[in-house]
Amino acid sequence: MNQYYTQLLPYLERNHAYEAALALLSWDTETLAPPAASENTAKYVGILSEEAYHILICDEVESLLKKLSSKKEQETLSVSEQAVVRLLQKQFKKLSCIPPKEYREFSELCATAQTVYCRAKQNAKFEDFAPTLEKLVDYTRRFASYRAEKNDNLYDLLLDEYEEGFTTDILDDFFAKLREAIVPLMKQVIAKNDTIKKDYNTRNYPEDIQEGFCRFLSGYLGFDYNRGVIAESEHPFTTSLHNHDVRITNHYYSDNLESAMFSAIHETGHALYEMGVDDTLSGTPAGTGISMGMHESQSRFYENMIGRSKEFWEPLFPKLKATYPEELADVSLENFIAGINKAEPGPIRTEADELTYPLHIMIRYELEKDLIAGNCTVSDLPELWNKKYKDYLGITPKNASEGVLQDIHWSGASFGYFPSYALGSAIAAQLYHYMAQQIPVTDYLKEGNMVPIREFLRDHIHKYGAVYPTNELLKKVTGEEFNPDYYIRYLTEKYTKLYHL
Repeated sequence: MNQYYTQLLPYLERNHAYEAALALLSWDTETLAPPAASENTAKYVGILSEEAYHILICDEVESLLKKLSSKKEQETLSVSEQAVVRLLQKQFKKLSCIPPKEYREFSELCATAQTVYCRAKQNAKFEDFAPTLEKLVDYTRRFASYRAEKNDNLYDLLLDEYEEGFTTDILDDFFAKLREAIVPLMKQVIAKNDTIKKDYNTRNYPEDIQEGFCRFLSGYLGFDYNRGVIAESEHPFTTSLHNHDVRITNHYYSDNLESAMFSAIHETGHALYEMGVDDTLSGTPAGTGISMGMHESQSRFYENMIGRSKEFWEPLFPKLKATYPEELADVSLENFIAGINKAEPGPIRTEADELTYPLHIMIRYELEKDLIAGNCTVSDLPELWNKKYKDYLGITPKNASEGVLQDIHWSGASFGYFPSYALGSAIAAQLYHYMAQQIPVTDYLKEGNMVPIREFLRDHIHKYGAVYPTNELLKKVTGEEFNPDYYIRYLTEKYTKLYHL
């Protein structure tokens, strides 16, 4: 092993130890911590964040990175080691321009912001969260400006944190393609929406029974309970301390059968990615998913391409009916499959069907761009949000909780994250198209055999962690870079068939 890389490893290990502790505190805050803990916990988060910052942002690490950047040293590194150096250089560039005091203040703000957000959402009062959100936006703009070069688009810099290589120009073209294809198709579908009935979904489903079935679903897909934990939170999410400690959450509604089931499938897709990262990468900057778009591709692949298919439910539906014998007594497999795929505009992104889902992301993308560019203010968001929902989906949220406050992302200053959801769906369609040419996916689903599908993804995507950038990995796997045409074709064919258009 290269001597300079060997000298770098202790810094990576120490930094990751702090990051794992921070992830654990975040997990606890979202799941089990008492409300009164938030203020003190935020202080500890600030202290740990500052310590983690100083471990990497120091003269010793800077010197080692400079040495490892030379062509001579690069040639002595493995592909994985080169990736670790590249990703650490990117992280160093991002953090080194931020004053430590501001970084700590920002970390503390993020730690308290989620509690403020959750309280505001429960009370449907955007004005209670707005002052905190204004501070988060200010920090985000300021930090991006610290590393911006002449004529840099600040939002492009934020996108690069989640989707390296994807810019607003690329995304504008992507969303324009989606809009052109989806909006006319959605209008056709809505005109025939009464043909699909799904009143079964809002019957009474005890939350404890839902939790048990969802645990079964996660295990069925391959979630390893020796290396993973499932808890409950307001907004389902996945976090990873390392590839042997991956945690997901879910949320249950007694009057909504689908919500928790498909959240469980979705978050399990994320978890399988993290669990599948090669042991040699875990604990390094390359020891996680390459991008949020690629991460979302795994969750959306399992949730939609697999989880909403008839073949997936053929071996499972008898168990689902046995779990809810009275509630589903009059529901056939055919009724159920049509119901879980029904397209109907609604206000909630996480409950959206596949067809209308990208429109939710377009709305957030457009708002974020304007917010970071200074073309709108935080106080403008509720009105702009409702207007875009009316324009895009023909509906108006009844309050802030199902409107501008429905997503938790902004409370963590995750600006630039939302486009990943649409990119992930498109990448999932591209990967599914390729996979179906290589292995008999539908046959495995009918057999109830998820192992070949999981192993295919582990061998082609998961084990590489963040070694290859998204487009490079896609080309390595499928032979071509990101291509949204597969996604448009998938949606068009699926809904044309479902609604007999």
